[in-house]
Amino acid sequence: MKTIKNLFFIVLSLSLMMSCKTTEKKDAKGPVKVELKQLEEGKYRLFVDGDEFFVKGAGCEFGKIEALGEHGANSFRTWRTENGQQDAIEVLDRAQESGLLVLMGLEVGRQRHGHDYGDTAWVNEQFEYLKGEVMRLKDHPALLGWAIGNELNLRTEDWRVYDAVNDISKMIHEIDPNHVTTTTTAGIGKTEVDEIKQRCTDIDFLSIQMYGDIVNLQQRIADTGWDGPYMVTEWGATGHWEVPSTPWGANIEQTSKEKAEAFIHRYKVAIEADKDNCLGSYVFLWGQKQERTPTWYGMFLENGDETETVDAMHYLWTGKWPENRCPTLDSFRLNGLTAYDFIKLKEEDKLNAVVYARDYENDTLAYTWEIMPESTDLGDGGDFENRPNTVLTYKGTENEVFDLPETPGAYRIFIYVQDSHKNAATANIPFFVEE
Repeated sequence: MKTIKNLFFIVLSLSLMMSCKTTEKKDAKGPVKVELKQLEEGKYRLFVDGDEFFVKGAGCEFGKIEALGEHGANSFRTWRTENGQQDAIEVLDRAQESGLLVLMGLEVGRQRHGHDYGDTAWVNEQFEYLKGEVMRLKDHPALLGWAIGNELNLRTEDWRVYDAVNDISKMIHEIDPNHVTTTTTAGIGKTEVDEIKQRCTDIDFLSIQMYGDIVNLQQRIADTGWDGPYMVTEWGATGHWEVPSTPWGANIEQTSKEKAEAFIHRYKVAIEADKDNCLGSYVFLWGQKQERTPTWYGMFLENGDETETVDAMHYLWTGKWPENRCPTLDSFRLNGLTAYDFIKLKEEDKLNAVVYARDYENDTLAYTWEIMPESTDLGDGGDFENRPNTVLTYKGTENEVFDLPETPGAYRIFIYVQDSHKNAATANIPFFVEE
């Protein structure tokens, strides 16, 4: 009996020793070493643990992280360390499991939200909070770098914000020598570039966020005099401020097919084309959000279905299309008219909606129609917006006739064309019900 007990304790001890060694080995994996290098005059690249790293990524804080790697991405960016659903550690852990690196956002107060950079006590409080966040996250093996603030130039007159960004960047470089720093701008203009050059010299590179106008990115950069490295940290669908609007103020959204075609064109002419200074990009948004509509910027639907923009990025990141592609939507008409016909209807009229869609693999398609009021909770610069309540949801065919909403006013009718593989095409048309 004594021999059996001794044997048991020997086996247990060996097991514990092996477990401890495994844990030590797992915990011993430290941060990756991220460096910005100038390869030759005017040519810059990021390196991760000595290997060149061109960012192929998307904006994503939670949700479809695992799908990013499956579609060929190597990174994603966040906007803050506390996103309301998952802590930054959980986000980084999921990234590591998926083989992705994270450009971690550090939320910095904006003047348009009421923050005053003349308030020294508040500026110091923000600095100390962010220092604590850097300290707790800096050694995670999935960390790529730090994005200090988001679009701090948007509607600001207090350029001292970039003094604060510079102080934060210097603090990061002192306590975290392994990762790069940047700050993001809404568009790019000479005023903010001049302020950044003067006040914010410690960041490693500039990050630029543009949408429809991104096709002019290199010219816009040249106009400002910026000749250093940069990354595009947001780009994607044409912005709601860049499209035609109806007489009642409804912005006209591209169809999912139009967005996918624009993604491919914009990536090739604005990002892929610059072999010298561009360090890569993050497409917006690898997820779903309400901003003007529930479908404008998200590359996924509310139910998790992928749209054609996901296929477009898969193609750009990997050089080939997914095995099963999303349905594509060729045409959408309401009473024979398009969104650009600014459709106004009388109370006695009907909605005759027709969509022409097809599937590359000839999968069976399902059609879901939705009518909702035009959104009136309109944010600014990506701020939170409440989704309008749905008036009607109907699963039908590609051609349906609906009664008008009883209350006069501005509405949209949405079509979702879905296959059996969680893929979808979508479009919407604004219309106005007159009294």
